[in-house]
Amino acid sequence: MLLFKPSLLTLALAAAGASISAYAADDVTNTATADENIEVVKVTGIRRSLQESQSLKMSSSSIVEAISAEDIGKLPDVSIAESLARLPGVAAQRLDGRANVISIRGLGPDFTTATLNGREQTSVNDNRGVEFDQYPSELLNRVVVYKTPDASVMAQAIGGTVDMQTISPLTHGEQTFAVSLRGEMNDLGALNSGSDDKGYRGSVSYIDQFADDTIGIALGYSRMVSPNQEERWQAWGYPELDYNSDNPFVLGGAKPFVRSSELERDGFLGVIEFAPNDFFKSTVDIFYTKFFDDQRLRGIEIPGQWGAGWGNSGITALETQDGLVTKGIINDAAVVVRNDVNTRDAESLSVGWNNKFQVNNNWAVEADIAMSKSDRTDLGMESYSGTGRGNGNGAVDQLGFEYDGDGSYHFSHNLDYSDPNVIKLGGPFSWGNPVGPDSQDGFINKPEIEDDLKSVKLAAEYIFDEGAVRSVEFGVNYTEREKTKQDNGFYLTLKDYPDMQTVPDAYLLAPTSLDFFGMGNMLSYDSLAFYNDGNYTETNADTVDLSRATNSWQVAEDVTTAFVKANVDSELFDLPLSGNIGLQAVMTDQSSNGTVASVDSGTVVKTPRTASDSYTEWLPSLNLGLEVADGQMLRFAAARTLTRARMDKMNANANFSYNANPSDGVNWSGGAGNPELRPWLARQYDLSYENYFSDQGYFAVAVFYKDLENYVYDQRSEFNFGEIFPEVGGNPIGLVTQPQNGEGGYVQGVEASFSLDFGLFADVLSGFGTVMSASYNDSEVKETSDSDPTTLPGLSEKTFNATVYYENSGFEARVSSRYRSEFLGEVTAISLSRVNVNVAAETVVDAQVGYDFSESGIDALYGLSVLFQVNNLTNEPFTSYTGDDARHVRDYQNYGRNFMLGANYKF
Repeated sequence: MLLFKPSLLTLALAAAGASISAYAADDVTNTATADENIEVVKVTGIRRSLQESQSLKMSSSSIVEAISAEDIGKLPDVSIAESLARLPGVAAQRLDGRANVISIRGLGPDFTTATLNGREQTSVNDNRGVEFDQYPSELLNRVVVYKTPDASVMAQAIGGTVDMQTISPLTHGEQTFAVSLRGEMNDLGALNSGSDDKGYRGSVSYIDQFADDTIGIALGYSRMVSPNQEERWQAWGYPELDYNSDNPFVLGGAKPFVRSSELERDGFLGVIEFAPNDFFKSTVDIFYTKFFDDQRLRGIEIPGQWGAGWGNSGITALETQDGLVTKGIINDAAVVVRNDVNTRDAESLSVGWNNKFQVNNNWAVEADIAMSKSDRTDLGMESYSGTGRGNGNGAVDQLGFEYDGDGSYHFSHNLDYSDPNVIKLGGPFSWGNPVGPDSQDGFINKPEIEDDLKSVKLAAEYIFDEGAVRSVEFGVNYTEREKTKQDNGFYLTLKDYPDMQTVPDAYLLAPTSLDFFGMGNMLSYDSLAFYNDGNYTETNADTVDLSRATNSWQVAEDVTTAFVKANVDSELFDLPLSGNIGLQAVMTDQSSNGTVASVDSGTVVKTPRTASDSYTEWLPSLNLGLEVADGQMLRFAAARTLTRARMDKMNANANFSYNANPSDGVNWSGGAGNPELRPWLARQYDLSYENYFSDQGYFAVAVFYKDLENYVYDQRSEFNFGEIFPEVGGNPIGLVTQPQNGEGGYVQGVEASFSLDFGLFADVLSGFGTVMSASYNDSEVKETSDSDPTTLPGLSEKTFNATVYYENSGFEARVSSRYRSEFLGEVTAISLSRVNVNVAAETVVDAQVGYDFSESGIDALYGLSVLFQVNNLTNEPFTSYTGDDARHVRDYQNYGRNFMLGANYKF
């Protein structure tokens, strides 16, 4: 169906290769042929990608952004998240040097839904937000970001919906075999013993059609072994010197380290299409990824001002600048030498079966069934060593420190921290007593996540023979989702406790250099092998730690969505008008199984708890596009949208303490999850103007306003403990801190994007071009009308993206830059928990050059292309800080540059 009348520009775009996936929503049109009198020039590479993305944006009834593959198995960037981060209004947060999760229009990953071929995806983390580096870019054909919803999009979200689309082999229409291979290297080198700074990534794709083009298949496989190195400065915090508010702030403590990791990812794609005639089409698609990340982290943890209770005799301030001690000495300092290991083993599987049947000229029906499944097992191990067991024992050092101005500190020292006769296995601080005094010699986390989602959709469309309403679509979608987290954690104690132990020669490794912050070499050993060989005694943390006992949970949702949508194709003031108006009724049943825990005589006592709730929300939507001139669209959209609450906050867990004789009359108090938590809701309004002035050039500007009806806050709430412990008398109503739906606010912003082929101005500039975008976001969200505004996670006030490219006669060069102003991000904290921190502004620059031998005239090399890429060209660090002073750095991460050299071959 056409959403506005096809101009010559529209037809040219389609002829240039802008074919739309059969999986895309019905509002993204596939114009299959052009008028024969239009001259068609086939384009490839960057320009092909830009033209197809522009066609997707132009032909949609919603306000969308799109990314299209330059060729089979070749999206513009090395990851989906990095490509998404170049789109207007979209920003990415980096994890271990790579783009990982995204924010859309100032709303963080919690407010974004990810789909594959239109079907909602599970996630490998504690929540719903999809980590996009899980999806190999080589196996995806395009990605469409829906900024405004319509009633036929089942997985809506307040921020937006990201639909990743695989290729349609029948639409592709020709036999294709493509293979690619790239070598990869990190310029920081191998920072840890046993690590590697070199890796590779490769892929192979096969597409074909059989039985007179009634059967099509697409098969793809990708593998990546990617090294990553990091020098990280991490601070505990910044208390006042001598704990006096009149004194300057000073370093509370530090945990700097180097990290070496190797990420292995395998991906498989399979698509089978069957279209025996013009009336029926059946498609089965399978997408599988397996993801293993092995990280070795080695460093020295240094108590500063907060370490006075652990043996040091305080800090001597030597220099102070603007209320911060920038140079000083930590007197009689004891440290802990850390040899840590983090691994993540995750896999995701998505399977879908879609059937479309054109009954007659008026009726069409569709049936779709799908499943998505994700599993993850982590291991996070901490291994401690030092000069003596417990506080105040062992050799100490005089540690000088000086702030270097870029977010980290440089130290001086006297002890040799690489000497195994000085640094021995065992806990140098009194951090825990699992089996006796000062018996915590390490800790190991082993959380497990399982996420399962099943869906069934039945829909129909009636097409009118005439009238302003072109067709009406209606149907129902049913999903079942269950997510489980099992949080396992164990204190580690040496079997030789209470003695410290010299590291056996079998586990010793070459020392690790910590010269980047001045501490020289440190003792390094294979801590995981030492653990696996049975040298530690384990104590289950949930038997002694109340918060750990309520970290495991199970959350389930059954959601039925009924929808109806009228597609409009008419005129207004003699101008073509298209779009849709629709309504969804979303009926939800949610439940959780959890644990209520308390401490009795030093032992955690656990009681099972189950809780549930149900609700219905009505979500109207409107999308209208007015073609005010040839190639110029004015769009307006309005909708009520929802984003479901975080699953890790919907659990039925509670921990509490009981006071038989309270002064305030409240016997029970504690903390809890909330299985009755309702979704975030918003009314949103969008207005955009889009001017498509060439087949590879457009200008667009959009404004939006999201009226948040509510927001989720941690609040003190009444909790009926009598329902759990009916045998206990007295007042059963207690007070717990738990997430609750509170007051809302607004998010608003403006976006502008621009794409230009310089060849429009002069032939000599042919092949040169640029793509630019910028956005500005603002928000005000309050818990109550009298409270201070809440900072929204993921909201950057300003983002800017720019790409300059050249592509001609087979040569290709591109430099891309993305800027994101400071924002509130979510990072990993102690025991793999998640916390929000302030993330500093950053500018990430990538570059690539290449040559396609298909343009060389050498027949033997036809189909071969070579490529050289540099990611993080300017070596931009990732920096987070606490409070309002950017010098109070929490985390300063230096990743180095990644270089890739490779080749692609297609025939």
